[in-house]
Amino acid sequence: MKQVCIIGVGLIGGSFALDLKQYINGVRVLGIDQNEAHLTDALELGIIDQIGTFDRLMDADLVVLAIPVNAAIKVLPQVLELIADHTVVIDMGSTKEAICEVVSSHPRRAQFLATHPIAGTEFSGPSAAITGLFKNKTNIICELDKTTTALSEPVLELFKTLGMHLRFMPAKDHDKHIAYVSHLSHISSFMLGKTVIEKEKNERDIFDMAGSGFESTVRLAKSSPAMWTPIFEQNKANVIETLTEYIQNLNQFKSYMENDDFEAVYNEMKNTNHIKQILKGIA
Repeated sequence: MKQVCIIGVGLIGGSFALDLKQYINGVRVLGIDQNEAHLTDALELGIIDQIGTFDRLMDADLVVLAIPVNAAIKVLPQVLELIADHTVVIDMGSTKEAICEVVSSHPRRAQFLATHPIAGTEFSGPSAAITGLFKNKTNIICELDKTTTALSEPVLELFKTLGMHLRFMPAKDHDKHIAYVSHLSHISSFMLGKTVIEKEKNERDIFDMAGSGFESTVRLAKSSPAMWTPIFEQNKANVIETLTEYIQNLNQFKSYMENDDFEAVYNEMKNTNHIKQILKGIA
């Protein structure tokens, strides 16, 4: 793998580029981004070697889409039209069903590999990129059977080299599961932040009284709305389902408190403590 083009040189694309440079000798990374400041920063930070263009995609061995999911479903078909026969294209979006569907009948569908590395921080832009972001993280691969084996195998090996754990599942299943373990978490964080901001008008009070629990819970509310709004839109049905269940649980908890049933409150929390064993197994 000699030349890689990263479309979207922010946190995910930039971190992937840094890892490529660390693990692949002599790799040349080109960057494409609508934000010219991002490209300038990526060059200065050594994330990319050169600013790329779409007419140079023919020279790439690997093209990586690390852009918002609403942009990815528009850009992917265009990219597939411009690549060489030896090129493989991957995306790193948080929804998979829509992007797989948009190229399902594309003549070059076999050159696309749908991936979702479950990694990131609440920060964005090239300055947020870090080496090792993907180490020990899970990467969900969807519709592997629709990608040419000769093209997918080197990419899967690359993911393993970067320290990722690979899971394989249908795109539809991915979107349903990720709505629970990721998308709902972000909504909860945003709405907790909103509730506190609206109630606590004195920002100094928030700063002085916020403990580590609040800080860790609301951390995701610092994430980019430009990235997350399209995710919620593409995964709307699954997100609404998870929200409905979540709201039911919140209302049940509220009802216990209104009825002074603190034994039920205790049992709810005690039973949910099982999450410690589940997450320990993941770590």
